Formats: sequence, C-alpha cells, structure tokens
Amino acid sequence: MAVESDTAGVLETNPALQVRLLGPLAIRRNGASLALPRSRKVRALFAYLALTPQPVTRTRLCELLWDVPNDPRGELRWCLSKIRQMVDGPDRQRVRAQADTVWLDLSDCSVDACDIAHASRSGIGTLGPAQAEALAALVQSELLDGLEIERCPAFDNWLMAQRRRFHSIHIALLERLVACGEDQGSGHLERWLELAPFDLRAHGLLLARLARNGQLRDGDDHLAAASRLFEAEGFDAAPLRQAWAAVRTAGADRPPAAAATPADVPEVGAAVGDEGEVAGAARRASIAVMPFTDQSIAAGEDGGAAAALAHDVITRLAKLRSLFVIAQGTVFRLHDRHIGPEQAGRMLKVEYVVSGSLRRQTGRLTITVELAETESGRVVWAEIFNRTADDTFLVLDEIGDRIVASVASEVEAAERNRAILKPPNGLDAWEAHHRGLWHMYRFNQADNDKARSFFERAIRLDPTFARAYAGLSFTHFQNAFQGWTARAPQIDLAFEAAGQSLMVDDRDPAAHWAMGRALWLRGRHDQSVAELEQAIALSPNFAQGHYALAFVHSQAGDAAAAIASSDYSRQLSPFDPMLFGMLGARAMALVRLGRFDEAADWAIKAAARPNAHAQIRAIAALSLSLAGRHDEGQAHLAAIRSVLPHYRIDDFLTAMHFTPEGAQLFRDGGRKIGLD
Repeated sequence: MAVESDTAGVLETNPALQVRLLGPLAIRRNGASLALPRSRKVRALFAYLALTPQPVTRTRLCELLWDVPNDPRGELRWCLSKIRQMVDGPDRQRVRAQADTVWLDLSDCSVDACDIAHASRSGIGTLGPAQAEALAALVQSELLDGLEIERCPAFDNWLMAQRRRFHSIHIALLERLVACGEDQGSGHLERWLELAPFDLRAHGLLLARLARNGQLRDGDDHLAAASRLFEAEGFDAAPLRQAWAAVRTAGADRPPAAAATPADVPEVGAAVGDEGEVAGAARRASIAVMPFTDQSIAAGEDGGAAAALAHDVITRLAKLRSLFVIAQGTVFRLHDRHIGPEQAGRMLKVEYVVSGSLRRQTGRLTITVELAETESGRVVWAEIFNRTADDTFLVLDEIGDRIVASVASEVEAAERNRAILKPPNGLDAWEAHHRGLWHMYRFNQADNDKARSFFERAIRLDPTFARAYAGLSFTHFQNAFQGWTARAPQIDLAFEAAGQSLMVDDRDPAAHWAMGRALWLRGRHDQSVAELEQAIALSPNFAQGHYALAFVHSQAGDAAAAIASSDYSRQLSPFDPMLFGMLGARAMALVRLGRFDEAADWAIKAAARPNAHAQIRAIAALSLSLAGRHDEGQAHLAAIRSVLPHYRIDDFLTAMHFTPEGAQLFRDGGRKIGLD
C-alpha cells in the first residue's frame, strides 16, 4: 500500500522513487528509469500492492494472480523477491510482511495514481485550479495500460474496476476545472463530454457557452448531434432541447463570454430518463447504490451475489422512507454500460453514491463498501466486512443490515453538517433469483422458461425466499398474458405462487405486487388494486408497484391515476427493464381519455424499447390507428405479424381487461388497419 502525504495531489519534491501507474507502468529513481522485470505477474503484483490501502493476505494474492499452479506460494515468494530487488534500498525496506500479510511502504515515494486517489477521497471540490489541472494531466492515460493478464479473472475484475474509478475521477477533475472557469481554450469541457457523452450538465454548459458567444448555428448543430446520440441509446433528448431554448434566449441579451460556468446553466433534469423525469426528490437526500463488483468471477459475467447484495441494499434503504433511492433497473443499466459510481451519481443528480466489491475465498466472504458525496467526491464512510461464509445467505443478510444502518446514519450526519455550513437552501439462492430476473426481463418464451427454472431453484435452496415466489408468479403471469401456453392453468399457478410469497413474508412489497397481478389475471380488479396499493405502502420507492397500478388502472380503473402512477414509476426508475410497460400503460390510459394523438406518441416510445413484446407493439398499432395515422399503425402491425402471423384483435383484448367502452375503442382502431 502507498502511504500518502497530506498534499492532496502535489507530488513529492524529492521522492526516493517516482512510480507511474497511469499509462504503462514505469518507475524512476534519481531521474533514471528502472528496468522492470519481464514477468507481467511481477508488475501486476507491484501495481496491486501499490494501490491497495491495507495489508493483503498471501492467500488473496495467490488467488488474484495464479490459476491453480503447482506452488502458488512459491511463485508469490519469487515475485516478491523481484519487487524487492526493484524498489528496496540498502537502508529502506519497502516490501513489508507480517504474519500472513504483505504490503508496500511507499510513503517516501511519488505514486501518481495514489496522489489522484487521495485528492478524490479528500474531495475534488476542494481543489484549486492549479492542483486540479496538474491531476487532470496525470489521469489522462489509462491505468496500467497494456497490463491485462490471461486466465486471471480476479485480477482482470480488479483492474476493470480501478480503471472505471480513475475514469470517473478524470471526469470529476474536468468538471471542477470548468466550474473554476478554467476552460478557456483548454478543451476541458469538450474532453468531459468525450468521456461522459450522456452527462446532461456537460451538454448544458457547452450549449450555454455557445449561446453566450453568439454561436447559435454551432449550438443548433451540437443539439442535433447530441439528440441523435441520446435517442439512439434510448434516452430522451427533451432536457437538452429545453436547456438550449433557455440559454439561447438568455444568450441573445448578453455580451459574448469566454466560458460558461455552472451558474449559467438552467437545471436540465436530474437523470437521463426517457422523459427527462427528475430522479431526485426535493425534500429528501437522494442516493444511488451501484451494483457491487464480484471479484470472484470472470470479468464480464452477469448475475451473482454481488449484484444481489446491491439489490438488497437498495430495497432496504427504500423502506426507510428518509431517502430518495434510485431504483435497481436504472443503476444496473448504467453499470452494464461501464459507467462508474461517481459518473452515475452525476448523471442521476443524486447527492450520495454507494459502491463496493465482494470477494469469496477459502470459506470467507469479504465485502468492501464506500459511501461518497457526488458533488465533491469526498468519501463519507468506508468499511470492510470479513466474515466466515458457513451460511452465506445469513452473512449477506447481516452485512446488508450493517450497510443500510451505516449509510443511513452517515447521510443523516452529513446532511446535518451541511445545514450548519450552508445557507438554508445466501447467496446461492440470491444468485439463482438474480439470474432468473435477468432472463425474465427478456420477455420471450424461451427466456421465461429459464427464469422459471432459476426461481424454482432459488425456492428449493431457500423455501422462505418471498421474492423468488414473486418471480415465479411473474413467469406464470407472462405465460398467460402472452398466450404462450394454456391460460387457465397458468393463471392458477400465478395465483398459487403469489400466495406462497405472501405466506412467507406479507411485509415484502414484491409479494403484494405478485398477488395484485395474479388477482388482475383472475378479473378481480378491486382486490388487485388493494394489493398493489399495499405494495407501495410497504415500499414507496417500489417502482414496479407504481407501474403495475398504472397498468391495472389504465384498462378499467381511474385513467388519470394510471397516468400519474406511470409517470412516478418512470421517475423512480427511468432506465427500468419494464419501461415499455410504463409507457404502454400511459398510452392505454390516454386512449380511454380520448387523447389519441398523445397516446400514439407514448405508444411509439413503448414499442421502440428493445424488449417490447407483441402486446406492447399492438398498443402502438391501435393508438396510431385511432389517431388517424393508419400507415404507421399498419407498419407496427406488420412487425407483429412477422413474428406472430396469426395475431388478431382478440389476442390483444383477451390479454387485457378493458371496460366494454375501452374494448370497443381498441376494436374500432384495429378494424381501421386490418387487425380484426
């Protein structure tokens, strides 16, 4: 581990060694470059120890770099001897060992990545322009460029996470420089946008600068290009258009300015959502819990205990009601796009971000977790949990409790201090369940069958797992709703699994959500609404509860309430895998209200989602028909029939439960485009 000074990013004047981890690994002594060992594992071991802030067990180091060799400890000793030859001096021992642990003492050395990490922990918002400029210059290169190692998944996972971390720090440094007004001719804002192309704040700043300089044509061109980029990725560009309209009007009355600062930019939304919905609530502190990195599996694999733990923390924080918690679908989607915690926090406009990692080794489970302020990058709280893994489910449950309690108390303390200083203004069952969710959200028959299998496996492993029963109920719901198998038996199975979920845990909102959907399948509207309302009462941040309520009301209940519930579900989870359903429910409610043009626009957005199924595409076809856009409606119908050649209006109406008046509206729409 590298012991850092209090200079927060200012390199040592006369360091014994200068270590460069950003870019290709390099070490200099007295201005001369040292010859590095040819072994990639020696270099990887040195870099890992240099960046790790505590002693590491030899067992951990063996698991990190050796894929079951004959003598991993012998290879480790050999690598450490090579590092000693490289960095130790006659009167200075930098490779240190005690009992079974090893660490590096680099307190008299300059390590570029450690200087940057120290500045991040202290708070990038506290850096002056000169410090931020120097650190931004250092962090431009990729961490340990070219040091990937074959057949070392644990090291690759660690390296990938570290690279994401420094990528996010680079963005935060550029944001700091722009905020300090240091962007004139430097290209900091353009580089920020290059690294974070979906960051609304960066786009807003650039548009503000163009407007203030009278470069309206350039602003129009940037808006057009950015809108195409956002829409290609399924993001809504409306906040960009709103920001451009605001700054263009304001800029016309101002003299040209050298640079725009955050004060020049109107608020353009708290998250990149499909409708630009604000992902933060005004009266509560907001937080995003990013998926934890599982360092025990190969890089790039999906699912696992780490993702399940993050999901559990999100759920428990939501039940506290004191925080606005970003929903699982949103943060997992950002994580899948390799967006780091700090950058995700800025995109979502939350005040705090939780991130961490999980590692299993020889009967032990180690979880690291960190809570940071989004704006400053300051680490508010960090902890390492090390437990025996005799019962991993109970261990995760205990650690989850600790994380939630610590995060809640630390946020409360940080908010209190801010108010003073500022003006008022189990594993296996979990893994099976998570993999079931991964397949469930694909919305096709083959994946639905796989999801059912994973949920059943989770139930076998833990018969008291209410969420697994809820997931199982959902797969039977889909079989009935999509008409993939005989409806009547699937309706009964969906109801039975939901009942099991409630018997296991009637305080779990997912159990009431599953029962609400199962009752809807049985045509018991009022009871369905009551169950879904109970789910929301148990967890106000349960986005799918709000969506399911919108879905039920959109067909036979209060259409206005359906629209409100749809909007709130998207606000909670703007990147949710069920987003097509949220949009589709809004469209159906608008049809019942006679607002056909609006319905068509929303239905098109629903059908454009990559996992939208035939019933969603039918909503688009029928809404377009009712809006008089028959050619577009027929195009959507053709897309349905390219997959389901015999699809008819009765297939749609059998799946849904409209009032007689609503059903007649959709039947009329179908007749106009040949869907009869």
